[in-house]
Amino acid sequence: MFYVLFLIATATRLMPHPPNLVCIGALGLFAGCYLRGRSAWLLPVGAMLASDVIGHVFRLPGMGFYNPAVFCMVYAGIAGSAMIGRRLSNNRTAVRIGGAAVASSIVFFLVSNLGVWFAGQYPPTAAGLIACYTMAIPFLTNTLIGNLLYSAVLFGTYEFSQSQWPSRLTELVSKQPALQPVFARKS
Repeated sequence: MFYVLFLIATATRLMPHPPNLVCIGALGLFAGCYLRGRSAWLLPVGAMLASDVIGHVFRLPGMGFYNPAVFCMVYAGIAGSAMIGRRLSNNRTAVRIGGAAVASSIVFFLVSNLGVWFAGQYPPTAAGLIACYTMAIPFLTNTLIGNLLYSAVLFGTYEFSQSQWPSRLTELVSKQPALQPVFARKS
């Protein structure tokens, strides 16, 4: 199952999408919640790396390898989502998952844009740091939307598949009498 999620997360970065509206942060939350050890952060970081390699090879805009300071901080922000997801493992409610998606978005925003500032893309002053964060607010909005949307899909689908509902639905359907053809004549 996690291999499929890896492929889906990688694909969301390769398909046309608004900047930062991808599955990677939600995958980090999900992996942090359900996987143990290094796998929890390696899954989202690996999906990001795979998509960056593919983006670099095929010269996709906005993807590939870039300034090492920014690159490292972006990956640290992604690994942070797995650490936040770990806090969900004992108590997964919709409110907590939503809160974790918001927290993950904010951590990613703060860490990745600190890397942008460190890389010298803004003046090395407090005003430069404020300008860096201010200019990145549209990216935060997309990250929030992506993390909330994909977290709902990942956690919701998994929890539904683990519940008794799928087996109950199968049982209900199998107990229904065969439907009569619509055009059958009554005798």
